[in-house]
Amino acid sequence: MRAKRLAAAAVAGLTALSLLTACSGESPNSNNNRSGSTTVLKVGMPNGPQTENHNPFLGSSSGASLGYRWQIYEPLVMTNAIRPADPGKPWLATKWEWSDGYKAVALTIRDGVTWSDGKPFSAEDVAFTFELIKKHEGLNGAAVPYGDITVAGNVVNMTFGSPQFVNQAKILNAIPMVPKHIWSGIADPTTDINKNPVGTGPFTLKSFTPQTTTLVARDGYWQDPPAVKELRYTSYTDNNAQTTALANGEAEWSFVFIPNYQAVYVSKNPEHNKVWPASVLGIHGLYINTTKKPFDNPALRRAMNMVINRNDIFVQAEAAYFHPEVTSVTGIPTPAGESFIAPEFKGQLHKVDVDGAKRELTAAGFTFDGNTLKDPTGQPVTLTLTDPAGWSDYITSLEIVKDNLSQIGITATVDKANQDAWFQAVEEGNFDATFRWTNGGTTPYDIYQTIMDGALLKPIGTPASGNFGRFDNPEATAALAAFANAADDAARTTAMNTLQKIFVEQMPMIPVGADNAGGAYVTSNWVGWPDDANPYAPAQPTQPNAVDVVLNLKPANA
Repeated sequence: MRAKRLAAAAVAGLTALSLLTACSGESPNSNNNRSGSTTVLKVGMPNGPQTENHNPFLGSSSGASLGYRWQIYEPLVMTNAIRPADPGKPWLATKWEWSDGYKAVALTIRDGVTWSDGKPFSAEDVAFTFELIKKHEGLNGAAVPYGDITVAGNVVNMTFGSPQFVNQAKILNAIPMVPKHIWSGIADPTTDINKNPVGTGPFTLKSFTPQTTTLVARDGYWQDPPAVKELRYTSYTDNNAQTTALANGEAEWSFVFIPNYQAVYVSKNPEHNKVWPASVLGIHGLYINTTKKPFDNPALRRAMNMVINRNDIFVQAEAAYFHPEVTSVTGIPTPAGESFIAPEFKGQLHKVDVDGAKRELTAAGFTFDGNTLKDPTGQPVTLTLTDPAGWSDYITSLEIVKDNLSQIGITATVDKANQDAWFQAVEEGNFDATFRWTNGGTTPYDIYQTIMDGALLKPIGTPASGNFGRFDNPEATAALAAFANAADDAARTTAMNTLQKIFVEQMPMIPVGADNAGGAYVTSNWVGWPDDANPYAPAQPTQPNAVDVVLNLKPANA
């Protein structure tokens, strides 16, 4: 399935949650039971052979792809995408206080924490980490405008060039803290593979192969030691191989799309084989490269949107559970985002309308030559739909889209790409159309920012952290900035309504399904997983919260 779809939470909005007033507390997992004989937890991801790279800042690294970076490195605060209104859980920071309209934050750093090499962790390390991100644009995926970063005892004070209401969790939850005494000697932190990772987390690297990475619990961790003493991360070739591994017990935890999941996975061990598709406010859909003609024409993009059969994709590609249909024309998932939908779009739902799409096209100067759509210059309209070969739900989605587009004379082909090559091509804008996810958060801001923010716009050939379709619309960029910088809810509502209007009229990305931050896990050996009864964290092994999940696990036979 997807390395970054699962792994890039470091800049992804699955962690973009609200962090409101100052919070403090004792060790977050101080009361866990750590008895029992089971010691190994087997984690799997369907991302194919890995190239060794333990750089915790890089979404393309093996540490991000498999998720083990968050067992070695830790954030300041644990937020919860499943319950975004909840206050964050103190982690490496015990308190965080925003001021000056979210243009300043004071971070109180936890005492008594050590790096895995035994050296003390301090506020100086935190300040250094943020200075590193400030200095290197390639590490600042959220484009946070860092200002002054100073240290006073165990408090780090930071200022920002603009309000950070929308970036609170990206700052506090999605950035791994790194040791100054090591990273100050790294020439280029945007490319270094970090061969010998040293973090504050409960685990250290034992071994790496392209197939399996093994971590072991370390001495001196600042919380109660985990009951899990060894983590084995295996990268399976594709979704099918990963599903088989879960079904037969070879793997115990994954985030993977499972077609016919009841029959092929749950039924194999109904008592213990679990799927928890917890929803969040993010979406998946078809990104269109708006720099390529004739797809720079919004009428063509609107027509394409009008023929996409979202229910077919939900049922056939997403097994009727994984990514629920996005029905609102605004692209905002409901019911989670219902309160944000502008009055003019209330009750306006996506529906398949081939005849309406054809009228849209002919009104914009497109013509039909038999079953072939021709652009206003007389050229047939063709495009390549691309996603990694192993991501079966996305590939099936593309096949459905290909068939849908043929109804309005567009000839599409499906390219089953190499995963690494796909990531590079999408980030550099070298594609026609691709299924991909957006960031998510407590408002639709992160959805629209991922798709439309001119602040993330890069030239073709230069990697971008968002706006992959190179949508260049100053009005959208201004509305995003207005939402982020708003002084009150009324101003944010006005900006959000503007964003919806632009999205509906311009259709820079065709929304299809809502995101989820759940996972698949096996309870035969380990219990304490998040679920509907106790949604304390996302159940994805690639999220920052993965370390919280592991610390909450205890042997089933205890």
